[in-house]
Amino acid sequence: MGDYSDPLQIKDGDNQLEKVELEQPMPSVGIIVGSIIAVFLCMSIAAIMIIILLKRNRPQCSETKGGDCDTLHYGHGEVTMPLFTPPGSEDPNQAVREFTKEIDSSHIVIESVIGGGEFGDVCKGKLRIPRRMEMSVAIKTLKQGANDKDRMEFLTEASIMGQFDDPNVIYLEGVVTKNHPIMIVTEYMLNGSLDTFLRNNDGKFTVIQLVGMMRGIASGMSYLSEMGYVHRDLAARNILINENLVCKVADFGLSREIDLDTTDGAYTTKGGKIPVRWTAPEAIAFRKFTSASDVWSYGVVMWEIISYGERPYWNWSNQYVIQAVERGFRLPPPMDCPEAIHQLMLDCWQKERGNRPKMQQVVRSHDKFIRAPELLKKIAKPRADLLMDLNPVNEVSRFNNVEGWLISIKMDRYIQNFLNAGYRTMEQVSTITSRDLETLGVTLIGHQKKIMNSIQTLRAQLYGPHFQVSEGFLV
Repeated sequence: MGDYSDPLQIKDGDNQLEKVELEQPMPSVGIIVGSIIAVFLCMSIAAIMIIILLKRNRPQCSETKGGDCDTLHYGHGEVTMPLFTPPGSEDPNQAVREFTKEIDSSHIVIESVIGGGEFGDVCKGKLRIPRRMEMSVAIKTLKQGANDKDRMEFLTEASIMGQFDDPNVIYLEGVVTKNHPIMIVTEYMLNGSLDTFLRNNDGKFTVIQLVGMMRGIASGMSYLSEMGYVHRDLAARNILINENLVCKVADFGLSREIDLDTTDGAYTTKGGKIPVRWTAPEAIAFRKFTSASDVWSYGVVMWEIISYGERPYWNWSNQYVIQAVERGFRLPPPMDCPEAIHQLMLDCWQKERGNRPKMQQVVRSHDKFIRAPELLKKIAKPRADLLMDLNPVNEVSRFNNVEGWLISIKMDRYIQNFLNAGYRTMEQVSTITSRDLETLGVTLIGHQKKIMNSIQTLRAQLYGPHFQVSEGFLV
C-alpha cells in the first residue's frame, strides 16, 4: 500500500461503509528520466528547425542593396539606448503633438507603393487639404502588427523631422496618428534616393552639377549641426533628389541631439547598428558621434557622387575596411575627379576629428568651386603614396585568369580586347591605367569606371607595402 494512497469508502451487501485503500504504485525512475530526455530532445529539434528557417529566410549580402550589409551590431552586453525624444518630452506621443501637424487621413490619397522601409511601405500619393493646392507627397506607413517599440521609433523620427525647416532637409508635411495605419507624410522627391539616381545616370552630369549636389547636402548638414543634431547615418542612400537636382538630407532614424554646451558636443551610444563604410574611426571604436563624425561621412558621400554611386571600399569586408582605415588607407579619387574635390575629401577624413573642417567651411569651399570652375580643371593625378601591407583576404584568388575576372564584373565583352593586347595575368591587369583602357577600346565612361575601380581593388589586394600606385592614400 502506498504511503499516500487516498482511502475510498464503499458499501458492502449490508450497506455498511467500509474504508478501502487503493494501492497506487510509484512510477518507475527510468520512465521519469526517459520522459524528461524525450521532452528535451523534442525542444532541441524544434529550436534547431526554427534557427534553420530563420537563416534560410534571411537575405545574403550578395542579394541585397549595398547599405544592407554594411552595418555592424554593437551591444557589448549593454542595453541599447532608446531613440532621442525631443527635450522635455519623454513620451513620443507628446513630442509628436508638439512638433508635428496632424493630418486628416481623408485628405490623403495613396497612389502607388514606391519602396519599403524598416517599419512598412513607402508610397507616393496626393495631399488634398481644403483651400490648399493639391500636392504630391511621400507617405511612410507603419505596418500592421507593429509593436510598441516600432511605433515609438516611428513617431520619434517624425518628431525629429518636425523640428527642421531648411531647403536642403526633407520637409515634414504632417502625420496621421488618429487612424490606422499611422503615417508620416513628407514632400515628394521625384528622383528618389541619390545613390540609385546616380547609378542610373552614370556620366551624364558636369562637374559643376555634381558639386552643386554636394553643396546642397553640405548646406543641409550645416543646418543640422547648428540645430545641435548628429545624423549618424549620412550616405547617398539617405539623400533624396528632386527634378531640379536639389538634394535634401533625409532618414533621421539614427539622428540624435547633442549638447552644444559641452566641451566635445558628443553623443555616445551604448549599442545598435553602425554603417561601417561611412562612419568615422572614433565612432566605430568608441561609439562616440559628433558633428565631426558627420563630416567624415560627408566625405564618403562626396566620393559616392563623383563615382556615380560606386560602393565605398568596393567588395571589402567590414572588418577589412575598419583595419584599412585605422592604418591610414583612404579612398582614391574616382576617375576624372578634380584634385580640389579629392583634397576636400581627404580633409574630411582626417584621423583627428579636430582637424576636420566644419560643415560651414565645407559649404564655403563648394561656393568657391562654383564661382571659380577653373579650380576644378586639374584632375587628381597618380600619387606615389605607399599601400600598407594589410594582409587582406585575397579576393583575386577567385579568378584563375583575366577572362574570369572580366566575367565577374560583367565586362566580358572586352575579353578579346585584353587578350589581344597581351594581358594574361592579374598582375598584368593591375598595371592598367585609364589611358590604357581607351587604347584597349573601352570608350564608354561607365565601363571605364567600373573596370578601373575593380583594378584599384586588385592592386590593394595583390601588392605589399613597397608597390607604388595612385590608388592608396596615407593621411
